[in-house]
Amino acid sequence: MECTGRAGLRLPRALSLAVTGLCNLSCRHCLVEAGPRADPHHVPADAIRRIVGEFAALGGEELWLTGGEPLLHPQWLDILSACCRGPSLRTVGVQTNGALLGGAQVGALRALRFEGLRIQVSLDGSAPRTHDRVRGRGSFERTLDGVRRLVAAGLGGHISVAFTEMRHNMDDLPALLALVEALGVRRVVSGTLLAQGRAAKGELAPPTPAQYRALLSRYHADGRFQQLYAEHGEVAAIEWWKGRAEAGPDCCTLGEHPYVTADGTVYPCALCRVDELAVRGAFERPLAATLAEAMPPWSRLLEVKQRRHGSLRPCLECSGRLHCGGGCMGRAHAATGDLMAVEDRCELRKAVYGWREDDGPRAGRDPAAVLRPCARRSHPTR
Repeated sequence: MECTGRAGLRLPRALSLAVTGLCNLSCRHCLVEAGPRADPHHVPADAIRRIVGEFAALGGEELWLTGGEPLLHPQWLDILSACCRGPSLRTVGVQTNGALLGGAQVGALRALRFEGLRIQVSLDGSAPRTHDRVRGRGSFERTLDGVRRLVAAGLGGHISVAFTEMRHNMDDLPALLALVEALGVRRVVSGTLLAQGRAAKGELAPPTPAQYRALLSRYHADGRFQQLYAEHGEVAAIEWWKGRAEAGPDCCTLGEHPYVTADGTVYPCALCRVDELAVRGAFERPLAATLAEAMPPWSRLLEVKQRRHGSLRPCLECSGRLHCGGGCMGRAHAATGDLMAVEDRCELRKAVYGWREDDGPRAGRDPAAVLRPCARRSHPTR
């Protein structure tokens, strides 16, 4: 994909598009605070089809329909069918809590017969005690029923599980990988709790550095866990450990994966929801015009990213500074209101970079052991 010509920004390769603000659940960690009482903000189907077609014409490859709960949009199937059969997209994904995946819905998904279909189901544990604490009583069994229906319909290879790492469920990850294996699901992708939206109330807590170190110890000591992870896992702590010797200044997909809310506000990504970087009115004008308006502020953001990488004061003596570089700007701003701060997972990252395979968990490491730079590699869990 060609550069846009402004400070190295590129046209979007992927797009996350919220089709509704309504949800059947009121999850305690929801970033957008969706729920049954939320303003529906159902995006008109014609507007969705138009913007998706324009995105594909610009060279876009990957689309994610999200919400709220996208299956609550009254025309969700028509929208999804048009996205799969119309534009030349390689991947069309649906992000769902899975509780509404009844027989009719699963049958409709199977009938699409689109190889690039991806169904991302949110599952925050291997049992009700971890999942339902966040998403409500009975939600685990409803979600599991939906996943089983998808697998029975031959869609297991299209499913990924989205797991939010929290203090109360982090130790459940090995069991979740075993559950995914037993169900016949493709993979588990984790992301760490961000104290934004409903999670800002402080009722839930992120994992501790000790939990990250324990996970690494389990990974290195347990052959079965390693096998399950190799087949199904994509977890931040383990991916950071595996990529610790790599430079990561270009891992941020700034501008290459924007996020469009149900009211037509466009942000550079789903985590970097900064008002000064927002562009509004996406559903009332051509996508190219929206992106053209976004280029000046997003170019300045790119300059901030390049300036901050590895040069922030907490990074200077950190052995992971080349890989992390201060972490995600979106997370940093959400936690502190400052794009030039380190992200909220700084101590978790240090726990990973300081872990030693030869002697197990260790709180620190010789800061002189600077990690060598090497070729660029994409880390989805960064």
